[in-house]
Amino acid sequence: MEQPYSATRYLEKQEAARTRRSKWIVLGSIIGIIVIIGIGVGVGVGVSKSNSNKSVSGAASNSNSNSDNGSSTVQQTDPNDPSTFVKDPNLKHSFYGLAYTPEGSQLPSCGANIGQVIQDIQLMSQLTSRIRLYGADCNQSSLVLDAIQQTKVDMQVFLGIYNVPNDAGAAYTRQRDEIQTALQSFGANNVAGLTVGNEFMLNYLTDNGGGDDINSPIANAGAALLTPNITDARSMIAGMNLGKTIPVGTSDAGSYFNTLVMESIDYGMANVHPWFANVSIDAAAAWTADFFQNNNVVAAQALSNNPKMYIAETGWPTQSSDAGNANNGPSLASIPNLQIYLDTFVCQANTNGTGYFYFEYFDETWKDAQFGGVEGWWGLFTSDRKLKDGIQIPDCHVD
Repeated sequence: MEQPYSATRYLEKQEAARTRRSKWIVLGSIIGIIVIIGIGVGVGVGVSKSNSNKSVSGAASNSNSNSDNGSSTVQQTDPNDPSTFVKDPNLKHSFYGLAYTPEGSQLPSCGANIGQVIQDIQLMSQLTSRIRLYGADCNQSSLVLDAIQQTKVDMQVFLGIYNVPNDAGAAYTRQRDEIQTALQSFGANNVAGLTVGNEFMLNYLTDNGGGDDINSPIANAGAALLTPNITDARSMIAGMNLGKTIPVGTSDAGSYFNTLVMESIDYGMANVHPWFANVSIDAAAAWTADFFQNNNVVAAQALSNNPKMYIAETGWPTQSSDAGNANNGPSLASIPNLQIYLDTFVCQANTNGTGYFYFEYFDETWKDAQFGGVEGWWGLFTSDRKLKDGIQIPDCHVD
């Protein structure tokens, strides 16, 4: 009989593995600041504003031009109208939400383009009506909102700001301004929320030797850095007169929700990964549901503001780039095990009314190149946007 996995054991595994996976954004933000300083802030801002307005909308004709990067192409009955794409019968609208990072949206290279994002939205809209982003660099907020409008799909997006604890607010300010530009250009009809911070508290405690006490004085010092950004983001949205209220929240590792932070948010997104907890694939779905309920939902319900809680990430990797990480102890990283997790988690979560963002839409090759192991292999689709061989999407429609 499998032994139960405590929150502490989960933290130990997740802190070691997932903090490593987050460092790319911290490094990218630092490099990006250096690059911006080197070439001049004025030029950088000018390029960003240009990309987020006419140059974004004007790129519709590129929506099928992805062959140069090896990706598969979604067929359209009208090649000039992305809304006429042909649906794939193998895809089912069965996911509450998907985690999504547009290809090429990391500083300093910023290679994201409207053609690729349109194709991603065409595919993801056949699986879900919700996606979440992690940050706002490289014009990704505008690209995604533009793609949703061009494809005319039913899609809501949780925009994201990846702020950094030790950069004096530079990453937050830069991305807040990008999101403001996106909202000015494309409106808020397709925006479900703004997530300020991704594993901010996990990273802060890890970097400052804070241990696993999420309400310690050290943790509260981290909260004192994060909560002003949350308040500022809410004020920015309120001042734009968008015609709707956009909730503001944060995302973090499942056991890293500080009480002061939770009291400042409208919603929280918790990463809950049975793989990193060394849970077997047969117990994974039940463990995820129990962990989320007992550690996140219950904690939120105890607060007067009762923030709505979502699972920000959950999934199962399909392979490892090295033998040492090919299993998490009891179970392999494999397509058959991904299928088991899909079959045991997705429809049950839908029935239970759990809000979750499945991790993730497609494999990300840059993660494999930088980190190895299982880091690049969590997608339902391969990196060239093809549903992985052997995967069958569960058939349990969710709005």
